[in-house]
Amino acid sequence: MSHDGIAPRAVLRSVAFLTAGMLTVPVLAGCGSDDPAGEPLAGADTAGADRSDIADGGTLRWAVDTVPDTLNTFQADADTTTARIAEAVLPSMYRTDERGRAVRNADYLASAEVVDTEPKQVVVYRLAQQAVWSDGREIGAADFAAQWRALSGKDTAYWTARNAGYDRIEKVERGKNDLEVKVTFGRPYADWKSLFSPLYPKEVMGTPDSFNDGARKKLKVTAGPFTVDKVNTKEDEVVLARNSRWWGDPAKLQKIVLRAVPHDKRVSALSDGTLDLAEIDPEAARRITVAALPQEGNTPLMGPEADRSAADALRSWAVANGSDEDAADEEVSARKKLRKKAEKYARQQKALGGFEVRKSLEPAYTQLALNGAEGPLSDERVRRAVARALDRKDIAGTVLKPLGLPAEPVGSHLALSGQAAYADSSGALGKPDAKEARALLSDAGWVPGGPVEEEKKDTKKDEGEEAAGSEADKEGKEDTKGSGGSEDSDDGDDGTYIVGEDDGKNHGTGDGKAPHDSGTGTGQLKQGGAPAGAYAPKGTAAPARADTAPVAKDGKALVLRFVLPSGPGSKALETVAGRIAAMLEKIGIRTDISKVDDDSYFKDHIASGDFDLALYSWPATAFPATDARPVYSKPVPAADGSLNVEQNWTRVGTDQVDQLFDQAIATLDDSERRDLIRKADSRIWAAAGSIPLYQRPQLVAARKNLANAGAFGFATPVYEDMGFLKKSAQGPEGSPASKKGGSGS
Repeated sequence: MSHDGIAPRAVLRSVAFLTAGMLTVPVLAGCGSDDPAGEPLAGADTAGADRSDIADGGTLRWAVDTVPDTLNTFQADADTTTARIAEAVLPSMYRTDERGRAVRNADYLASAEVVDTEPKQVVVYRLAQQAVWSDGREIGAADFAAQWRALSGKDTAYWTARNAGYDRIEKVERGKNDLEVKVTFGRPYADWKSLFSPLYPKEVMGTPDSFNDGARKKLKVTAGPFTVDKVNTKEDEVVLARNSRWWGDPAKLQKIVLRAVPHDKRVSALSDGTLDLAEIDPEAARRITVAALPQEGNTPLMGPEADRSAADALRSWAVANGSDEDAADEEVSARKKLRKKAEKYARQQKALGGFEVRKSLEPAYTQLALNGAEGPLSDERVRRAVARALDRKDIAGTVLKPLGLPAEPVGSHLALSGQAAYADSSGALGKPDAKEARALLSDAGWVPGGPVEEEKKDTKKDEGEEAAGSEADKEGKEDTKGSGGSEDSDDGDDGTYIVGEDDGKNHGTGDGKAPHDSGTGTGQLKQGGAPAGAYAPKGTAAPARADTAPVAKDGKALVLRFVLPSGPGSKALETVAGRIAAMLEKIGIRTDISKVDDDSYFKDHIASGDFDLALYSWPATAFPATDARPVYSKPVPAADGSLNVEQNWTRVGTDQVDQLFDQAIATLDDSERRDLIRKADSRIWAAAGSIPLYQRPQLVAARKNLANAGAFGFATPVYEDMGFLKKSAQGPEGSPASKKGGSGS
């Protein structure tokens, strides 16, 4: 299951993101204290160039995660590739700019404004005069009306994924002329700019059959710089062709081929010349960066040193096993295999020299989710203790500093730095404070060194699961860093103190676990010879690391199941989880880390509530009042007795947050709406159901002579401006002679 990229609003919150990448971008100065939104932490990196410097024609081969099951972004199985296609071939009344804010798309919309608020909100759209569908018909009120009826939720024959905003419309009608569309709302809707983006033709939206099935594999009528030429599931690609009826700046490229390539195959595809643009992981980015450097001789992996190393190792094996003849045969075979690998690697590196890594920050953030439905985390005090134990700046630095990125923790659940609604509201929760975190646990009844009932352990672990701290036992209990491997941990003494057992064996095992720990790191402690209740009375001097002793309540240690995906893109999340585990261990909370298949991560664990802690990412949109509400709204009982959580997978919500969202959605004044959104965010922080950590990195491998494409950051791509540079506009290595950071449109 892939979770890369940013989907349109229709599917934006239906998929969460898993992986983290690598970036190096300049940090922009803030706007000052008057505007808490500040500036984006990173700008786009697209090798921006003027259209006059771009050659006419050519095919851009662009890696995507999937060939989509549907081309209708308003269906439940739409994905990020569906969104990319829609951006290139369909109208959008509004786009997202480099600050993550909605701006009018002049190619389709001459103007749009709220003309009345009483007795009803009325918005009048004035369409661009030349705007036509690819069959020559004018874009008009009939298309707006058909989309409203399909997405209003009134006709259940339409299999829609959402109807937010459309359900507030009372009617859509023609205005004073064919270029005007008048939309009247039955209830005020502040996020009206989110509607009709993308806009489908009435041929798609007009009937349930055409909506449900007609637009899944083809779009006969479009209205963008490109059209859908073909969807080839056998070749795993979608071909977009230049639209001859496009009235805006003509597309520079003749074709865009969106090719489904797994992330672990993209380096090979780039080096084989079958891709020009691909989002990549940090390891691939390092290879491309190295390939661009001047090469002096062979690297150890590629040259004679590697052969000699393999030979020496085999000779040592032969001496130890008394078989020089066998070793010679093995050596020849090993050297041949190694030479083939080295030759392949060298060929790839040479080809990768024609690419560069373009980097920005995605409009999305990674968070720690705390399942508040049941167990210890159903107690707000325990959730707040977990949150107060986290040094979010340290966690952000762990991911972003090695990559040359601004290591700033995200301060909002509802927006990112630079967006209008952004403000750092984390103060509602409080700064990192281990002492306060331990006090919260104590108040909730979780005390250090408390008696823990012996519990039989199931020796069979789920395949792929790994308990935090178990590696230390396997290595002779020499690890003194604790379950998370933190370098900041102390000497491994857990500090549990029992009166009458002051024999030197009661101050930890030297492995960062409690005495008599089962070895899984779960804190199931056996009691020794001390009678029940024979713990040090109040006032007894605390032994070393008493403040980090495992906490317990009612005979149970506080152990949280930390669920992570196990796929190729999960390395960064594993690192983050390790840091979090170490921080929680310092306040007496143990973690049991379980790795599960990517395909089942959300369906079988996150969405079903089978976790205590989890890491996943949410996108930040220009319309948080609409898009974020289902993510943070209070779960309510459904008619069948189940709990309707919408997309609030932490199951933590409050009536007050819901009310603030409802007010924001109905408030047309921009300033008042921002204040309401920020207040809602403060309440979300205080509830401690999810803790934003860092903005996700974005890195893209791009052919050096490819302009106006790459890491787009917040901005919607300008597809008609993408293309390959003329030779006269190329610098010494193929990239633009005067490279810009933006899209250059």
